[in-house]
Amino acid sequence: MKAKRILWVDDEIDLLRSHLIFLDGKGYETRGVSSGEEALRLLGDDQYDLILLDETMPGMSGLETLQGIKEISANIPVIMITKNEAEGLMDQAIGMKIDDYLLKPVSPLQIFSAVKRALEAHRIQQGAASKDYLQVFRRVDEALAARPGWREWMQIHQELCTWDVEFDRFGGTGMDQIHGDLRGRCNVEFARFVEERYPRWAAGDDAPPMSPGVFGRCVLPHLSAKRKVYFIVIDCMRYDQWLTVEDMLAPYFTIERDAYYSILPTATPYSRNAIFAGLFPLEIQQRYPDWWTERSRDELSKNRFESELMGEQLRRARLDVTTKYVKIYAAEEANEIRKQVDSYRAIDLVALVFNFLDILAHGRSQSEILQEIAPNEGAFRSLMRSWFTHSALFEILQKISRHEGTVVITTDHGSILGQKASLVHGNRDTSTNLRYKFGENINGDPKQTVLVRRPAEYRLPAEGPSKNYILARENYYFVYPTRFHEYEKQYQGTFQHGGISLEEMIVPCITLTPR
Repeated sequence: MKAKRILWVDDEIDLLRSHLIFLDGKGYETRGVSSGEEALRLLGDDQYDLILLDETMPGMSGLETLQGIKEISANIPVIMITKNEAEGLMDQAIGMKIDDYLLKPVSPLQIFSAVKRALEAHRIQQGAASKDYLQVFRRVDEALAARPGWREWMQIHQELCTWDVEFDRFGGTGMDQIHGDLRGRCNVEFARFVEERYPRWAAGDDAPPMSPGVFGRCVLPHLSAKRKVYFIVIDCMRYDQWLTVEDMLAPYFTIERDAYYSILPTATPYSRNAIFAGLFPLEIQQRYPDWWTERSRDELSKNRFESELMGEQLRRARLDVTTKYVKIYAAEEANEIRKQVDSYRAIDLVALVFNFLDILAHGRSQSEILQEIAPNEGAFRSLMRSWFTHSALFEILQKISRHEGTVVITTDHGSILGQKASLVHGNRDTSTNLRYKFGENINGDPKQTVLVRRPAEYRLPAEGPSKNYILARENYYFVYPTRFHEYEKQYQGTFQHGGISLEEMIVPCITLTPR
């Protein structure tokens, strides 16, 4: 590997020869100059990987030299070395994007340590990550052999999501394929586990925290304690996507992570209605038949009674609180909330539903440009972070951090990248969804699907004895026999939800307390 080149700029460079020789002995190629002017001339003619820069020099000062360096090569790492401990100078240098700051006198070992951090930290961390991941791989492999319960599955998924984000940082570790294979294997086992256990969970037998309990577990205790709550639901947000943006909120909030299981089907009409109602879909249909719109052909209308369902849940909890509920589809609507959020201080419970991610996931399947921008899950995480960075939601949360109260952020379900088409049969009235369907006489390959013959066991509505549901396992998506290959190609590699996978079912529920 070609030696990294270092330029050391110091008016007393002759006194630093031993330091230069020490760095040369460590495999670097070093050159010393005694002025900023000489350093800028060299940079104009040649390339260096790192600059060591004295702050106090006659003629062109260190900060003036730093400005000239950045004009020539904005991305070159610079380590400033100075006798001056003034905080203002440090702030000025850091503001000019230096990479490290050392106080004289410095030993050769100090210099070597700083150089190694600047030039090799990424490579060293990448190698360490690969070694650490092999331990994780073995640990998950052992957990799978021991047949994990729902708690262990949550831990496995959270750990895999942490490594999703970690690999995004490094890239090119060679572990991507191993990690993807492990995720695939986990989803095979997870689908078997859910198929076996879900009817028992729906009956309340050793059930994990699930959609109908989210509001009661995460929101009602704060309201009962007379604390103001902002309840924010980001539709279709995966656990790994949350991890991608969490660090941006750390300066404003103390963050408490939790997770829960989305009910089946992992789709908004079921899971989000269940959150606001505190009930499974079957109970919603039985108690509030006018508010259950499963068969509506208008997707937007299937959740239009969330505010009413939330009010009924509060009434059952005997909480008399002031509320505001807002559903946000467009940037203009979010900007209006951003302008108004300070006026919500006196309201006990503010519920905000953001549909951006769900719209983006569905829109991506119909847009070649979006598919190019986000061709895989890592790129989609990056797109999520980019959206959040510039979103009204981020600004809203920054404003809320100055309010008294608690913020609970969650989602209704996640999504999965559909990779394999699964042939499904049904009559003309069968629903059109790609990861779940309901209707009469539906059937598919049992290795690729879970057929719900008795919906009541899943606490799903069954208007007639012949109605059933079918759910996609792992990363399959449904295609009818008619024009199979056309639709197989159209939906391959698109984000979908409604079925059984770790990514869709185990989702974040985050509590934020203003700092």
